[in-house]
Amino acid sequence: MIEDAFPRKLHPYWPKLQEKTRSWLLEKRLMPAEKVDKYADGLCYTDLMAGYYLGAPDDVLAAICDYSAWFFVWDDRHDRDVIHARAANWRRLAVQLHAATEAPELHRNHQDPVVAGFAESVGRLYGSLSRTWNARFARHFHVVIDAYDQEFGNRMTGTVPTVDEYIALRRNTFAHWIWLDLLEPTAQYELPAWVRKNEAYHRAALACQDFAAWYNDLCSLPKELAGDELHNLGISLIKHDGLSLGEAIAEVRRRVEGTIEDFLAAEAEVEQLAVATENIGPHGEELAKAIRSCVGNMRNWFSSVYWFHHESGRYAVDSWDDRATPPYITDDETTEQTDQVGECA
Repeated sequence: MIEDAFPRKLHPYWPKLQEKTRSWLLEKRLMPAEKVDKYADGLCYTDLMAGYYLGAPDDVLAAICDYSAWFFVWDDRHDRDVIHARAANWRRLAVQLHAATEAPELHRNHQDPVVAGFAESVGRLYGSLSRTWNARFARHFHVVIDAYDQEFGNRMTGTVPTVDEYIALRRNTFAHWIWLDLLEPTAQYELPAWVRKNEAYHRAALACQDFAAWYNDLCSLPKELAGDELHNLGISLIKHDGLSLGEAIAEVRRRVEGTIEDFLAAEAEVEQLAVATENIGPHGEELAKAIRSCVGNMRNWFSSVYWFHHESGRYAVDSWDDRATPPYITDDETTEQTDQVGECA
């Protein structure tokens, strides 16, 4: 379905992005040099974003790619803090990220590379559009941090969320609204609320992100079962709906295919919205162009996510020495942070 209906595309800046993000990971000390040299390109983080945000100015796409790479590093830190029961470290990091979301300029030199890297990449994104857009992005990212905190608590207590609870939580830990927000600096146009809240636009947006989250669940299930993870649509189906592993995989696949059908139906309706918008005042054509850019990149999300999961070393579990410990991370259970909870720089 994906290979036939969603042709793969890549932003022409992609070859340079690999080098830039690799250098950025080193500069911000987010991965050790030997890990960057050995694994960074094979993880395909830049491929994912370069296949999604087509049409973005080069500097905007570079900031998005660095932020995306940071997000994966943060996700790995969260996982290791759970594995080694570093509750105090995680709570401290969550507080610092909340603070950096509001004032990234105060955290660029933070002693924790995860906080400093976040502040630097988000600070660049905040320069793309208006303060209103910045505030919306910040509001959405606060929710992501809180969702990660909820997931931390679930894993520490061995709590598997129900299917409905998981779907709601996943939409936040996957950062649905963040990736959708970034469609606008890509288009260089801040969409009015009436467009973002339009029923068809919202359905198309949710379908592309649910596809990404649930396809990720499908591909990462072996990795997450090996690592005693509790947050996966398949795991919730097994735990709460009594499905076997095979039945759960089939059900996740069915839901993934459903998001494709939902998107195609909504996409056609969004095009009708764009046509109608062309006749709204002197800026109608410009707004219609932005709407088409945003929904066009929602479409690109399907092929980009699909190929990412089949090419990234992040999901090559069978090739790892330890199926529960990814080789691209540094797993040090003695890691401790000494900075204070309220420290800003």
